[in-house]
Amino acid sequence: MLRIALAQINVTVGDLSGNREKMLAYIKKARKQQADIVVFPELSLCGYPPEDLLYKNHFVKDNLKELQKLAKEVSGIAVVIGFVDQDKESLYNAAAVIADGKIRGIYHKESLPNYGVFDEKRYFKEGRKNPMFSFQGIPLGVNICEDIWIKDGVYRKQARQGAKILINLSSSPYDVGKLEQREELLVDCARKNKVFICYVNLVGGQDELVFDGGSLVIDNNGEIIASGKQFEEDLVVVDLDVLPRKVKQKTKRIVIPCEEKTKKVLGKQKARKFSQIERIYKALVLGTRDYVYKNGFHKVVVGLSGGIDSSVVAVIAREAIGKRNVIGITMPSQYSSSGTQADAKKLAKNLGIKILEVPINEIFNVYKSALKKAFLGAKEDVTEENLQARIRGNILMAFSNKFGWLVLTTGNKSELAVGYCTLYGDMSGGFAVIKDVPKTYVYELARLINAQKKNIIPKSILTRAPSAELKEGQKDQDSLPDYKTLDSLIEGYVEDHQSLEKIVKKTKNLKAVKEMIKLIDKSEYKRRQAPPGIKITSRAFGKDWRLPITNKYKEF
Repeated sequence: MLRIALAQINVTVGDLSGNREKMLAYIKKARKQQADIVVFPELSLCGYPPEDLLYKNHFVKDNLKELQKLAKEVSGIAVVIGFVDQDKESLYNAAAVIADGKIRGIYHKESLPNYGVFDEKRYFKEGRKNPMFSFQGIPLGVNICEDIWIKDGVYRKQARQGAKILINLSSSPYDVGKLEQREELLVDCARKNKVFICYVNLVGGQDELVFDGGSLVIDNNGEIIASGKQFEEDLVVVDLDVLPRKVKQKTKRIVIPCEEKTKKVLGKQKARKFSQIERIYKALVLGTRDYVYKNGFHKVVVGLSGGIDSSVVAVIAREAIGKRNVIGITMPSQYSSSGTQADAKKLAKNLGIKILEVPINEIFNVYKSALKKAFLGAKEDVTEENLQARIRGNILMAFSNKFGWLVLTTGNKSELAVGYCTLYGDMSGGFAVIKDVPKTYVYELARLINAQKKNIIPKSILTRAPSAELKEGQKDQDSLPDYKTLDSLIEGYVEDHQSLEKIVKKTKNLKAVKEMIKLIDKSEYKRRQAPPGIKITSRAFGKDWRLPITNKYKEF
């Protein structure tokens, strides 16, 4: 019986010594539970993704030094760990197998993803170092993340060479459909190749990405026998009843030294599964918490308008870093309704967060007075609307500068897609929590929050027609289609790269589709200047979406 521990940990990119110390703590936990092997995620020593830090040779060298330090402290257990390897010419996304104070073997990732948020071919060379390992006479194959996603990839070769267990180190970022994709893929792989699969995934927030954990152990019949928590650190410990496999061909294997241990059989460790909207909420909370703390902030400030977007962001912030660390600012103008102002204050009270009021009427009038001569003869239009948003952005940034608070912006994906936001206004801030959350999902999140937290968001916020409140009687739907239609269009055009013709077949509204596509294309320059935000869909604006700003291609 082989006992394997999967250590899904939350590391920080570049914190080489801190990540090593965390690993040593988890190695100690795994040894205490009498594990024979403990496995850590892909590139967990340096953090994932390290991006252009990899161009700094001293960074790579320091990562190798930390690996050697860690190896010397390993005893009584085998450790598989992700790191950056280097030869004279190239870098490799690598896994080291360590036992009794020494590195016993190294695997180099063969399949390098170069799509979506991944650009590993920019940094790494495809591996050709594919050793087979033996532990207690059981043949093992080690591979890394994308290796197991490629049909007939290196895992097939490892299985044919007699591997009874495949160990996969991953740093697989979250999006709404990823959990089901992973499970289906890994179950199919285990069943078809008659192998046990031990899959360990990273957890935590890194800039735009959130890693959701959810590590898995699957038996050779394709049954999930253990699973890690989602969006939390976890140590998944499982017993595998595996016998050595006899193989006809002679396959050279690196023997990993081991200690015989007398163990009581463990029960199955399976984590609770969450609904799709619960997973989105947890991803947003984790991503916000890690962005705030890993970047050295302690408090955040949110502009509270009394609308649904700012309400959901405020709840997420409180959940992430606690009520004492969240400050709401309400900035009413002559267009702000008594209802939205009352709801902003009620929300703050329900959340137990501090709220400050800074009216903008006088400031707005000063702006208009200063511009009156220059604007003589020109009618008031969106310019004056945007002035209000920019005044509010300036006020929020003033609090940030004065007290060191991080400004959380409150714009959603639907608005950002079509440019229904103000550059240097409501887009001003350090982190865009719901940047990749379509408006329809924002409403779902609000309903989930109220179901879990006893109507903490005032019901009137959910029932009131959305409005920027920048002019009399303004409603979002005066300028945009209903959000259900708009979000469907955005999903087709942005996430699936569908053509005008295909989207029109689905929506049956040629005029609306043309108008929205024009707005999406036209607003690229705005999105490039938006703060980073958490990716939750299959294609988010940012790393996923790299269209040129200067672009003359048009379908119509």
